[in-house]
Amino acid sequence: MILADMTMTQVEEALATCKSVLIPFGALEEHGPHLPLSTDTLQAFAVGSKASQLIPLFVAPPVHYGNCRSTSCHPGTVSISTATLKGLLKDIVRSFYRQGVRNVIALTGHAGGAHRMALQDAGEELLDELPELKIAVVTEYELAKEEGRGLVETVGDAHAGEIETSRILHSHPHLVRGSAPEEYPAFPTGVLVRDKRRYWPGGVWGDPSKASADKGRRLEELVVRKIVELVKFMEQGSYA
Repeated sequence: MILADMTMTQVEEALATCKSVLIPFGALEEHGPHLPLSTDTLQAFAVGSKASQLIPLFVAPPVHYGNCRSTSCHPGTVSISTATLKGLLKDIVRSFYRQGVRNVIALTGHAGGAHRMALQDAGEELLDELPELKIAVVTEYELAKEEGRGLVETVGDAHAGEIETSRILHSHPHLVRGSAPEEYPAFPTGVLVRDKRRYWPGGVWGDPSKASADKGRRLEELVVRKIVELVKFMEQGSYA
């Protein structure tokens, strides 16, 4: 159930039986010279939409901005603070909770460390605040990587490489502009640098040349299945 396309009456009727929502979090972030800035958002929303065709599940409009640090010097990347990100998740979940939703999956297509930690921190604080809430914070990347073992050829693939290029080749092929050379960032260990692009010029972390639309289809199906399993688990009842 795509919330943005529903009417008030449809939502009211659906809430009688459905108490679960998936909130896609993305980013406006460089993804090399070949993938769109909206790559993370497109992946998360596509997975939510497909999952909602298999089980009763509200899919919220995506949050198009995230906290992006290592790509902050690349053209096109627009980053928000972790405080803003936390506030967005908390406000959105509170509003859903008032409507009667009790199970929340924050699925983020952007897997930056600070970004994910901000979402996790917000989720932990919401657990203390809302007594009946169940919430999960998961990344597209970890689900695709875990389930795609044997399918993904590139060791250490992470950003705009084999996985993400395959996913967009499958779901939005018209937005893919060719390919890009294999690349990995070379940040000095433990040192915070201002000119981040100096250590990661092309903005690719992996090997896009190994991507294919068929891999993207199979990876998307795997992630959709994991989301369906997660929703069912959360709806089962109490858990530690």
